[in-house]
Amino acid sequence: MRAGEVRERFLSFFERSGHLRVPSASLVPSVYDPSVLLTTAGMQPFKPYFRGDEEPPSRRLTSCQRSFRTTDIENVGLTLRHLTFFEMLGNFSVGDYFKAQAVEWALDLSTSKEYGYGFDFESIWITVFGGDDELGLGPDEEAIGYWRAVGVPDERIVLLGRDDNFWQSGPTGPCGPCSELYLDRGPDFGPESDRPGDDTERHLEYWNLVFMQYELQADGALPELPTKNIDTGLGVERMASLTQGVPSVYETDLFGPLVGLGEELSGRKYGDDDATTRALRIIADHGR
Repeated sequence: MRAGEVRERFLSFFERSGHLRVPSASLVPSVYDPSVLLTTAGMQPFKPYFRGDEEPPSRRLTSCQRSFRTTDIENVGLTLRHLTFFEMLGNFSVGDYFKAQAVEWALDLSTSKEYGYGFDFESIWITVFGGDDELGLGPDEEAIGYWRAVGVPDERIVLLGRDDNFWQSGPTGPCGPCSELYLDRGPDFGPESDRPGDDTERHLEYWNLVFMQYELQADGALPELPTKNIDTGLGVERMASLTQGVPSVYETDLFGPLVGLGEELSGRKYGDDDATTRALRIIADHGR
C-alpha cells in the first residue's frame, strides 16, 4: 500500500464518519502562537477551536498535516523511525465524540482489510496514561475500560507515564492523556520480552489518540477546557513502512528515491556500513 493510499484510506474513512476534510495548513503557523516556531502537529491549526476562541467549520475534522519537530533530531538516521519533517493524519472532535468513539474507530480502521490497514488484531498493543503526581492525575481508567470493551486483553494494555502518554503541543496550551496504538512486528525486530514504551524496534507506534480535556498554563495549573476534545495523529511514514513490509521509513516509496539520489551523487551504498546508512538517511530526511 503506497503512501498515497495510506493517506486516502484514512481521510475517506473519517469523511464517511461525518468529518470535514481540511487541507494541510502552512508549516509556518499562520496565527501568533508563542509555544512553537513551526507547525509541530496536526492539531496546531485547530488550537483556537479547542480553546473555544473560534467556532470550527465542523465539530468533526480530518486532515493530513505537514509537521516539523526537532525533539528527535539526534536520533534521525540511528533508528528505523525517527524523522524531523513528517505528515500527520488526524481525526479531531471539538466537543463532539470522546474516548469511546475514538477507540472504536481506531481499532476498526487498523484491522479492516476492506477499507483500513488490515492489521492482525492480536498484534496490536495499546499504551495508556498511568498517572502523574505533579499533574495531580491518576491512571486513565476510563480509556482502559474502553480498550477492554473492544476486546483488547489486559496483557496487551501497557500503562506509561507522563513523558510517553500525556500529550501537549508545547510548554503551555491544550493537552491531555493519550492512548497509543503499537504494532508487534515480530521476532525479527526484537525479543518477546520487548514491550511498547521500551524504545525498541519490535513494537512500532503508529497512532496516538489524545484525549484533550485540559489546558496547561505557565504556572502549572491544569484547568479543564470548555469542551472535551479528540486529537489523533497517525504518521504517514510509519504506516507506509508497515503496509509496505519494509523495516524502516527510509525504505518506503516516500524516501526510496531520495536515498537513491544520495547514493548516485555520493557513490556510496545504503546498507554498506552504519555511517553511510545514517548519512543517507539524514540527507533524505533533511532534504525532504
